[in-house]
Amino acid sequence: MTQVVCLILIGAGIVLCLVRMLKGPSTVDRAVAVDTSATVTTALLVMLAAVFKRYVYLDVALVYAVLTFIGAVAIARYLERGL
Repeated sequence: MTQVVCLILIGAGIVLCLVRMLKGPSTVDRAVAVDTSATVTTALLVMLAAVFKRYVYLDVALVYAVLTFIGAVAIARYLERGL
């Protein structure tokens, strides 16, 4: 039961991030929404690892989080300085 509630809340978080990505008034707001959705997706992968007892999903979540962080830094540097 707790897992279902967590999955529903994670799904709601992803939907809210998608709304902000589509509706964001500026590029920075959209970039923050993308980064937040990546964090929520990482939480989803961790939750799925717990539900299915497949701990390889934890490795996937870790790699995804690191790649997302690198992407967020690249986007921030691009928005700050340009190419």
